[in-house]
Amino acid sequence: MSWEENVRRVEPYVPGEQPKCDNVIKLNTNECPYPPAPGVEAAAHKLVADRLRLYPDTDATKIVDALATYYKVKPEQVFVGVGSDDVLSMVFLTLFHSDKPVLFPDITYSFYDVWAKLYDIPYECILLDEDFCIRKEDYYRPNGGIVIANPNAPTGVFMPLSEIEDILQHNPESVVVVDEAYVDFGATSALPLLEKYENLLIVQTFSKSRAMAGARIGFAIGSEKMIRYINDVKFSVNSYTMSFPVQEIGAEAVKDDAYFREIVDKMIRTREWTKEELSKLGFTFPDSYTNFIFATHRTERAEDIFSYLKSKNIYVRHFKKPRIDNYLRISIGTDEQMQILIDTLKEYLKC
Repeated sequence: MSWEENVRRVEPYVPGEQPKCDNVIKLNTNECPYPPAPGVEAAAHKLVADRLRLYPDTDATKIVDALATYYKVKPEQVFVGVGSDDVLSMVFLTLFHSDKPVLFPDITYSFYDVWAKLYDIPYECILLDEDFCIRKEDYYRPNGGIVIANPNAPTGVFMPLSEIEDILQHNPESVVVVDEAYVDFGATSALPLLEKYENLLIVQTFSKSRAMAGARIGFAIGSEKMIRYINDVKFSVNSYTMSFPVQEIGAEAVKDDAYFREIVDKMIRTREWTKEELSKLGFTFPDSYTNFIFATHRTERAEDIFSYLKSKNIYVRHFKKPRIDNYLRISIGTDEQMQILIDTLKEYLKC
């Protein structure tokens, strides 16, 4: 018998390419093109190196309190982790412990099925319709939990809050997780529904609209009971997941609401301009409520466009997966970066 027979084997999540060269326009991982709030830099300069010899606050009190104040909930309703990936991993491990399958769309964040396989959770992928929309009726079935990215990734499609509530009403015995990584770019959060549904959990991140992907901060908001369950599992795995420096700068990021709204509004304006320019070039796409556009061209193959852009040091995301292999996911950069993208596409299309 080989030792390898006892190894847990999974096919890991594959993130967007991280180019190592300079002079790259990086539009493939949905990062914010602008720096974090000024208070983040100021807090970073004030950090005392001597504190690094001490363990951080296991409860991450400073950032939890800042989030609770901002979203008008109790601190006991907030769970924080090392990016929303860490938060969602704890959610899968804690809340999905049933023989029934967890349900999520066939086209969505591709980490969901990785966690399900890793933790031996049965799951079922529900087909989106031809317009990449969720049919709420498809979730009226026995299940061990539901996960909906809203707006969805990589499609950018937003599901109306009334339909989220409809799914909650039809699944009172299941945890419904709404992954709102992109909600700040024009969509509506399900946070108001928390007062009515104890089985709802909302997950968000600092990586997109708060311009802090490198800090790795994610959080969940739900009922006190649900957050307590997740914390119990977290503290059974690793009590010290979030470092002291990250807790400090994360709290500062939440405080500067004016800057947060400024950069979000700027990215929305750039996104709308980019939509118009892509349409002129023969691209079509679902309407996006995110910081990216999921586009296909009427005549040109996505893989060919992807390769051409990459040869020009412009990185976008191409998924070699069923139903979406002729689409490109294009993150929104600065106005200057998006102008270069459009000009390069014109060169390729000979417009």
